[in-house]
Amino acid sequence: LMQKIGLPSFAFSISSMSLYSTASFWGKLPLAPVDKIFGINEQCKADTSALKINLCVGAYRDGAGKPMVLQSVREAERRVIERNLDKEYTGITGVPEFVTKAIELAYGPDSDIIPANCIAATQSISGTGGCRLMAEFVATFSLAKDKKIYIPSPTWPNHFTLTKNAGLIPVTYKYFNAENCRVDFTGMVEDIQAAEDGSLFMLHACAHNPTGCDPTKEQWDELSVIMKAKRHMIFFDSAYQGFASGDPENDAYAVRKFVQDGHQIMLSQSFAKNFGLYGERVGLFSIVTASPEEANRVNSQLKVMVRGMYSNPPIHGARIVVEILSDPALKSLWLSECKG
Repeated sequence: LMQKIGLPSFAFSISSMSLYSTASFWGKLPLAPVDKIFGINEQCKADTSALKINLCVGAYRDGAGKPMVLQSVREAERRVIERNLDKEYTGITGVPEFVTKAIELAYGPDSDIIPANCIAATQSISGTGGCRLMAEFVATFSLAKDKKIYIPSPTWPNHFTLTKNAGLIPVTYKYFNAENCRVDFTGMVEDIQAAEDGSLFMLHACAHNPTGCDPTKEQWDELSVIMKAKRHMIFFDSAYQGFASGDPENDAYAVRKFVQDGHQIMLSQSFAKNFGLYGERVGLFSIVTASPEEANRVNSQLKVMVRGMYSNPPIHGARIVVEILSDPALKSLWLSECKG
């Protein structure tokens, strides 16, 4: 064949060539450790025991331990599909109606800062994407003291990975007392007070992961006062609003209290757990600013950041959330499902 097309027979010979004859670009890469959460999940899937129970991933399951989809989600999805909507790209910051509804869910429909247009926000790749956007934003503009971010001990393991990958340095603060299975409030306050003024702190808005233990409302009130006096920068990771107590309003207490007290918080919202939209990757990242002009500048930078990371977010799950939160009957059904 080589001779027929005018090439010498030695020019190209698959039979004499080995893919492993030269050093690989990737040959020196070490094997990474298995993810602590998904690794156990995979082991559970591979286990053939009929008595197995998966307690690894926080997800809705039926009586037989099988994945389940909320009735409200099924109905909302049916309506979305029946509309025969297009699959065009959404804008960089996501489905506009979703951004509006997600903000209302977190900050409250009667929040003063919503009509004041003081919230910069973008749809994110679930809560993980929102956390990463926070870390990227803070690192890009050197907003964290000595690049440090204070994270509760213990916390969701991925908090360390995503903050480190953005160039931040995670430092733990006391949070949980394993002896009495309660929040170590005294130790928490001590570490908050000891941190340099203006430090960046991550707080779990509700259903602290992995302990499930949250400060009381009175303790949240005290934390807000202390952290305001220290001028600390606050980031809330809200992965379980509605899933924690069964009441989204109750679960939003800390976020709304801090905003009411004048904190310019950053917030990541996940819709994986509370709506059961795990694989749809629906989330929101928002920042409370001092004015509409400031919000516009922050939004402009978020757009640049999102464009360079994933361009724009998926639309299907966001449309489902909009459908549920926009329809009183569907929202009522969802609320009842949150309560179990």
